[in-house]
Amino acid sequence: MSQANVRKPTLLSRIVRRTIWVIYRLQGWKIDTRLPHIPKFVIAGAPHTSNWDFVFFTGATAEEGVAPSFMGKHTLFQGFMRNFMFDMGGVPIDRTKRANYVEQVAEAFAAADKLALVIAAEGTRSSNGEWKSGFWHIARAANVPIVLAWVSWKSRTLGFSDPITPSDDYAADLAKIAAWFRSKRPELERYRVLEAQAQRLIEEGKATA
Repeated sequence: MSQANVRKPTLLSRIVRRTIWVIYRLQGWKIDTRLPHIPKFVIAGAPHTSNWDFVFFTGATAEEGVAPSFMGKHTLFQGFMRNFMFDMGGVPIDRTKRANYVEQVAEAFAAADKLALVIAAEGTRSSNGEWKSGFWHIARAANVPIVLAWVSWKSRTLGFSDPITPSDDYAADLAKIAAWFRSKRPELERYRVLEAQAQRLIEEGKATA
């Protein structure tokens, strides 16, 4: 695509990104460990306890020179919201298509030169700390690594892991993931729950082997 055909980001998206950056800086957040310099990856973050998580996480990735993407219902990418949603990094998911959401996101990765897809692996803020496996299936289908992200509201600190290449054993990968999170905040109950979930899946796998 020629430079002349590149669409300028919407005014609203520029205002929102600037506002997020200002809030992030004013709140005094700091990065403990930096993002890896790779073009495509899934970012699996936890804990997800507040709607503000996205604001401060977006500010941190902006500081790292990365524009994070997220999955959204395809109907949000219609009408006057279309360009804004794409400018904010949205990846439309159409649940009515034959291809499931994992396949659709894998296609988005294949079509992009750069893509850092953020997934709240716990699913919702009301989670007890157990993770959904969607982040892992997406990374495997797209053949991209997983980067973990932790956050502490108390210290206003967040950080990222080195890239993790998913294996064909979800339980074993989840155990490694849980160990990494526990090394960052061993006192956090949600991370203990994640560790227990991984161990349970490993034992269940042994029982059915």
